[in-house]
Amino acid sequence: MPVRLRALSAADLAEATSLGDTRALVKHYLAVLAERAPGASVEVRVPPYAAAQVVPGVRHTRGTPPAVVETDPATWLDLATGRTAWHDAVASGLVVASGERTDLSPYLPLTEA
Repeated sequence: MPVRLRALSAADLAEATSLGDTRALVKHYLAVLAERAPGASVEVRVPPYAAAQVVPGVRHTRGTPPAVVETDPATWLDLATGRTAWHDAVASGLVVASGERTDLSPYLPLTEA
């Protein structure tokens, strides 16, 4: 996992949540996704904060990846915490997912053990 993406400790997560630190929360949940779905076949982008390559499969190394998921920070946090369902976010256009293996619903929400 890239150094810039690290899951927060429980105390740091609680603090980031109470402060509404969107950047820290986005990076935390991308790190959790990378832990739960290790791989590099799908790039998950949450601009302007971070991106992560996840999901087992063919590794992408250069240019535009063949499988991309992109969403805004608020939607990502809603997906990660279970406030929004994956299929609802995709259907409403809040998430743009293109390519194979971009259905992240098996990995969400990220707040469960």
